[in-house]
Amino acid sequence: MSSAKALEMAYDRGLDLVMMAAQATPPVCKIMDYGKFRFERDKREKEAKKKQQTVELKEIQLSCRIDTHDFETKVKHALRFLSEGNKVRVVMRFKGREMSHMHIGREVLEKFENACAEFGTVDKKPVLDGRFMSMVISPVKAK
Repeated sequence: MSSAKALEMAYDRGLDLVMMAAQATPPVCKIMDYGKFRFERDKREKEAKKKQQTVELKEIQLSCRIDTHDFETKVKHALRFLSEGNKVRVVMRFKGREMSHMHIGREVLEKFENACAEFGTVDKKPVLDGRFMSMVISPVKAK
């Protein structure tokens, strides 16, 4: 159908002629209420956005000389973050002479990993970056 004839039909019905696929040969057009079409499209996009889950990266800092109760508190925070669906970056900072005892820091991070094993898995193993050793734990997918 010619575009002039299609425009005339749309005008007679009080609707709009909307091009759906311009790259097709011949171009595909539809007679519809364009305002209603835009409203429905925006509504669908909003619904899709609501269902989308955003993952934040939360950070927990530890030190080599952390005591048991403080460690348990940090683990509780990490478990809460993981249950909310967020990733957790665990950072071990070394001060002064602690740099020569990195094995202690690695042991604390392994202990932290084991404490969080039920709710999360390690994405990135402990890596030394300057005076910081860090690892990333991501939440376990719910079944």
